Amino acid sequence: MHVVIAEDSVLLRAGLQRLLADEHIETVAAVEDGDELLVAISEHRPDLAIVDVRMPPTFTDEGLRAALRAREQLPGLPVLVLSQYVEERYAVELLSGGAGGVGYLLKERVADVAEFVDAVHRVAGGGTCIDQEVIAQLMARGRRNPIDVLTPREREVLGLMAQGLSNVAIAKSLTVSDGAVEKHVGNIFSKLGLEPSSVEHRRVRAVLTFLEQG
Repeated sequence: MHVVIAEDSVLLRAGLQRLLADEHIETVAAVEDGDELLVAISEHRPDLAIVDVRMPPTFTDEGLRAALRAREQLPGLPVLVLSQYVEERYAVELLSGGAGGVGYLLKERVADVAEFVDAVHRVAGGGTCIDQEVIAQLMARGRRNPIDVLTPREREVLGLMAQGLSNVAIAKSLTVSDGAVEKHVGNIFSKLGLEPSSVEHRRVRAVLTFLEQG
């Protein structure tokens, strides 16, 4: 796997490179701002871009803007965004294209190597991975929205879907059968009005609805 890293912190950038190298993942470019990211994407056409949300010059949302432009520049490019804090709208905006291959993690997750590497592989493979802290904040909102039509168990399943878990992994987490999870997922699609399409597309749309409405 070939990866491009966009992170303005020299120490974190070097740490990510070392961590990935230990997992036999090659960093083909490591840059410190959004403009350099776009150049690197064009030159290397990587399998994944790992991007910090806040980068120079204003340290607000340059990284996210660059990530969105990179996906326009190279359609289907998997992007894993790292953030210091939970910023829900960035997760929603990244997912709003309706395609997979996106992730949003807090930087502290990098310390859990197994979790971070799993997220890298999951997003690079076209899946989604949303930080559990984002999920928790959205679940706590409690306002009226389309998610209210779901049962507590269905909301739990959708929350795990948002974290990027497969049906098999959800079944294991909840200690239920694979068939039970498939039934819950089908009910979620139906209640949210998601018409038959590719399974992965409907999963992404369901997760997007969850993130937008909380």
